[in-house]
Amino acid sequence: MKNTNYYGAGFPYREKQKLSGKLIVLEGSDGVGRSTQIRLLRRWLEDEGYAVSDTGLTRSGLTQPGLDAAKSGHTLGPQTMSLFYLADFADRLENQIIPALQAGFVVLSDRYFYSVIARDIIRGIDKTWARNLYGIALKPDLILYMKASVDSLVTRLIHGRGLNYWEAGMNLYLADNLYDSFVTYQGLLIKEFDELAREYNFVTVDADRTPNEIFETLKVPIVQLLYNRLTKAKKPS
Repeated sequence: MKNTNYYGAGFPYREKQKLSGKLIVLEGSDGVGRSTQIRLLRRWLEDEGYAVSDTGLTRSGLTQPGLDAAKSGHTLGPQTMSLFYLADFADRLENQIIPALQAGFVVLSDRYFYSVIARDIIRGIDKTWARNLYGIALKPDLILYMKASVDSLVTRLIHGRGLNYWEAGMNLYLADNLYDSFVTYQGLLIKEFDELAREYNFVTVDADRTPNEIFETLKVPIVQLLYNRLTKAKKPS
């Protein structure tokens, strides 16, 4: 039986409990600046008097060591990796996200399951199968999609931490060098994100701007979600 708070059945063995907190998800391509915005948003919300928890992909103590080993060894197929990421998500959702929401926290998630689906599809996983895996997923209160052009992503990473094997999709043999593979792979990811944005009602934010400009834009829908509980923020006009 489908639980309306979840995309599917959720965790059928868990008792239904009121979740007084709010789940806010930031999605977007590699190098778009999600981590920076999570830090800024957390500091702002804590200054407003909120208890804030943050999480992100592969942060489960149960699965992180295995995922890191699998990625370094390049030995697992797409479907196995997909199920590995599902296990990571399920552990964090049940043992980190839901308890924090029950306690009234604002939970900031640096990506959710949407990024996993987007990557799975590019790696040849069936779209319906990938979506059905996440019937356990709680529906977020707000999904913010930071969308930047590939040119912007390339510039930021080249002048920052550089390109890496997985963010460039080198395992897909899209090109024989990191740069061209990154451009192609991130273009494919953006296409999938755009489709997911329509399906899951993402709020799209222009991320081809400075971090402070992006931050101020991200705050607007959060204020709209929380304004009657914020201690300092004004109600949007």
